Amino acid sequence: MQLGVIGLGRMGGNITRRLMRHGHQVNVFDVAPDAVAAIAREGAVGADSLENLAAALKPPRIAWVMLPAGRITEETIATLADLFAPGDIIIDGGNSFFKDDIRRAETLTPRGLHYVDVGTSGGVWGLERGFCMMIGGEKAVVGRLDPIFQALAPGIGDIARTPKRENFDPRAEQGYLHVGPAGAGHFVKMVHNGIEYGLMQAYAEGFDILRHRVSAHLAANERFDLNLADIAEVWRRGSVVSSWLLDLTAAALAESPDLAHFSGAVADSGEGRWTIEAAIAEAVPANVLSAALYARFRSRESESFADKLLSAMRYGFGGHVEKPAPQRGVP
Repeated sequence: MQLGVIGLGRMGGNITRRLMRHGHQVNVFDVAPDAVAAIAREGAVGADSLENLAAALKPPRIAWVMLPAGRITEETIATLADLFAPGDIIIDGGNSFFKDDIRRAETLTPRGLHYVDVGTSGGVWGLERGFCMMIGGEKAVVGRLDPIFQALAPGIGDIARTPKRENFDPRAEQGYLHVGPAGAGHFVKMVHNGIEYGLMQAYAEGFDILRHRVSAHLAANERFDLNLADIAEVWRRGSVVSSWLLDLTAAALAESPDLAHFSGAVADSGEGRWTIEAAIAEAVPANVLSAALYARFRSRESESFADKLLSAMRYGFGGHVEKPAPQRGVP
């Protein structure tokens, strides 16, 4: 299939590459001409404007927007809507707020345009591992896009198949799923990221407890000088707490046992806050997820080893580089 990709950052670039590896024709645009030129050398068709990108796509046109949530995504989708014609499809694969998706779909549908929101997980490893995708939109439209999702998804791989799934959607075990109407994809991804906060915080606090077992405040016979890199490694092998996040933790500790190159000022990208807002609206207790979010706020005032480990995991899966901590009360 032919489609356009707008935004060639850490994930947009690898989405383009993975699609090309599976035989799709990808036309690309980014505000950075160097990014367009670089991926054009790999086989993509570059454009120097959204107008030229839209003109190069054959109807019914498909555009995948992979930009940070907020103003830049809003403006890009609005521009594409003016350039596109009835029957064309606009996909937002970033981390937009699900209520924005609902609003966009309600605005675009009367114009004959189709809107699909794709919660995309995979970080900087998606090119090789594939991307897990949670998709919202019209069932028929999502079905038309199946070759694109199938190319991006990781597939079954070597993960053991879950018993008694005969009556469930087979796409789920391929790593992508149509979860509901517009907004549902980003809602599911939002909660996914909220859970991610909690899992990361649990690992970070646990390893911080292990690290401080050598403290002089403890009785001498209760002090243990533990090798965290080795403990992370052994937990990867058959433990019930094994996971990709633990893999990243083990790699970070093997490279730098004290994580000296991380400050421990941990950012949050929005989804954690939105998940807590959803929990409040639904009157659902979210003790762990709330605590994990507030721990990130606290990290910007006084950093700990646990905070450094959170930063290390964020860098490991998403390439997130630490930003200077904002002053208190300053957004």
